[in-house]
Amino acid sequence: MAYDITALRALFPALSGAPAHFDGPGGTQTPRPVIEAITGALANPLSNRGQVTVGERNADGIVTRAREAMGDLLGAQASGIVFGRSATQLTYDFSRTLATTWSAGDEVVVTRLDHDANIRPWIQAAERAGVTVRWADFDPATGELTLDHLRAALSDRTRLVAVTAASNLIGTRPAIAEMSRLAHEAGALVYVDGVHYTAHALVDIGALGADFFVCSPYKFLGPHHGVLAARPELLETLRPVKLLPSSDAVPERFELGTLPYELLAGTSTAVDVLAGLDTAAVGSRRERLATSLGALHQHEESLRTRIDQGLAALDGITVHSKAGDRTPTVLLTLDDVFGAHGTQDASRFLAERDVYAPSGSFYAVEASRRLGLGDSGGLRIGLAPYTSTDDVERLLAGLELFLKRAPH
Repeated sequence: MAYDITALRALFPALSGAPAHFDGPGGTQTPRPVIEAITGALANPLSNRGQVTVGERNADGIVTRAREAMGDLLGAQASGIVFGRSATQLTYDFSRTLATTWSAGDEVVVTRLDHDANIRPWIQAAERAGVTVRWADFDPATGELTLDHLRAALSDRTRLVAVTAASNLIGTRPAIAEMSRLAHEAGALVYVDGVHYTAHALVDIGALGADFFVCSPYKFLGPHHGVLAARPELLETLRPVKLLPSSDAVPERFELGTLPYELLAGTSTAVDVLAGLDTAAVGSRRERLATSLGALHQHEESLRTRIDQGLAALDGITVHSKAGDRTPTVLLTLDDVFGAHGTQDASRFLAERDVYAPSGSFYAVEASRRLGLGDSGGLRIGLAPYTSTDDVERLLAGLELFLKRAPH
């Protein structure tokens, strides 16, 4: 493994100076090559896609390369990559389209573990279609969403299962491949929220069994927009509401309006940056991604282990990230002595020392409530490719100093 954290951090202008970022689950910092790709796209001629003018060819090339890059990242066909403004927007769009295929008596399954962006669109679509919503629970003591939890919600009337590949709140990674198998046996499609998962693992939508997989490039070093991957032949069966003259080809029929070409240029480059995290990686881009994301996993697991050990040595903290398989994401709360706003106070205390670990429920309100934390959530520590050992030590030192300020 050749994971050069010093060289990697040098790519990020936002890391110059003192800040230690543990806010990656909400959006990573942007490396210089991505910034340059965005500005380069804007500095050159751009037009609506076509093959006549330079601007048309530039736009078409950007879109083609972005589909290929995301196909490599997700183990998907480029012709099954759909771009949108955000993962939330794409999920709303597909929930409305899929709801047209549902009938009275049908059911959809959502989970208590998910971000609200993979819950509320399905609930609202089900309400409009007159179908039933069933909930798959998770164990708040362990943070685990198990196959038994899903089995309890499935029936022969289930038409769709919406489930997260990784909780953005506590990091839990459910057994998606096995869950997909159960859902498919029940005759249901599987819509996977991979926004948090994609930042930490090599995605293979075929191996996961995901019929639809959605993610956000700004969670893995890219710009702000959303990406959905699906089998092209499945997309061919769906008829979204669209403008009459807009393309009916797949995947363009799902992309409403002109695409953000400059952001797609940045996304292609972000995938290339990920493929180069291990400087010794060789082969195709997919092969280099496999090597590099394996190196990233080792790097993040080492830092997560140090965080787990450091937190265990501190009094006054409860850690809610306990699943056996989870991302390097830790949610913690403080003892009652710190008051109702303890984690918010801790977050501000750390921020004053240039350590950024936010507090909240981060739109995972159902999970936060199931954990007994209401809508307030807790302090979330999230790792990113550029997180260093020094960052971790500063975090732990800052938390220890804050805890010493507890009233007696």
